[in-house]
Amino acid sequence: MLVLEDGTRFEGRAYGARGRTLGEAVFATGMTGYQETLTDPSYAGQIVLQTAPHIGNTGMNSEDEESARIWVAGYIVRDPSRVVSNFRAQRSLDDDLVASGVVGISGIDTRAVTRHIRSAGAMRAGIFSGADAALSAGEQLDLVRSGAEMAGQNLSGAVSTAEPYSLPAQGERVGSVAVLDLGVKASTLHFLAERGFDVHVVPQTVTIDEIRALEPDALFFSNGPGDPSASDRHVELLRESLRDGRPYFGICFGNQLLGRALGYETYKLPFGHRGINQPVLDKATGRVEITAHNHGFAVAAPIGEVSESSQGFGRVEVSHVDLNDDVVEGLNCLDIPAFSVQYHPESAAGPHDANYLFDRFRDMVLASKESDA
Repeated sequence: MLVLEDGTRFEGRAYGARGRTLGEAVFATGMTGYQETLTDPSYAGQIVLQTAPHIGNTGMNSEDEESARIWVAGYIVRDPSRVVSNFRAQRSLDDDLVASGVVGISGIDTRAVTRHIRSAGAMRAGIFSGADAALSAGEQLDLVRSGAEMAGQNLSGAVSTAEPYSLPAQGERVGSVAVLDLGVKASTLHFLAERGFDVHVVPQTVTIDEIRALEPDALFFSNGPGDPSASDRHVELLRESLRDGRPYFGICFGNQLLGRALGYETYKLPFGHRGINQPVLDKATGRVEITAHNHGFAVAAPIGEVSESSQGFGRVEVSHVDLNDDVVEGLNCLDIPAFSVQYHPESAAGPHDANYLFDRFRDMVLASKESDA
């Protein structure tokens, strides 16, 4: 049974592990890439519904994982594949869900659930199977409503690395970048290394003095779960680094934290953007990119005008806008070397329209080093 906090119930079949799970119910619109979705740390605390009806036919492998584990709190699909048919498959999706203890549900009308969330907004939910399916409707609903809401939650500590680690630059070395792991994906780190960066991944507990001790040429804030308004310490860390003059690139959660560091507010979206088919306009070029998203919060910055940072960082413009709902999808600082985007340019498992942003970051760091020389 899938139970939403407004009392709506959907009956289906147990899928994955049996038991109970609680989290925020959200939907992801990607037609492919379910393995990357499941292993994306940004989905921590969320029960993810796949709008694509048929899930699992390509199985699971160890090459496409974006982290060392599955992070979703629960999983909702309509038609799980009965067989695995792909030459790269090493395991079935069902096997991995069971091994990871992820409680799921299948055989329900996922279109109806999606339309309900579109109308009522993302909300707390629970999946109950096995012995927990025998709980009364009232008991299940009480459990759902006792769960934590996503607003106000700081989940960085749950997903960040405990210890720092490094990846060497590939090809011609450009410099080094300190990556604040707020739920970083493996593809992001590889793309940075491919651009010639020695990548130093640091835990979310890092201090500005520890950042300075690394002497990085640039700073990068990753994607991650939770509410940006609950990350005051990371906002102040970023402000200190920006005052040092260090180039900055942030994605997803890192975009929201840049927005806060510059003095803008953030807010919770009704149902968020999740999937790999979101159209975004690059306002500088007029080019429309199809992009990968996973966010439930956004930055409240003025679109179509240059505004002034209330924190003293100069002029700021909104660089990218979502064409579905006019949500801010990127920020560009005009007086300091810093920019960010709300979407995922590493685009695992695609599309790759936004991959050029890693080149833009590389060029910004090179320009900054030349100006300092």
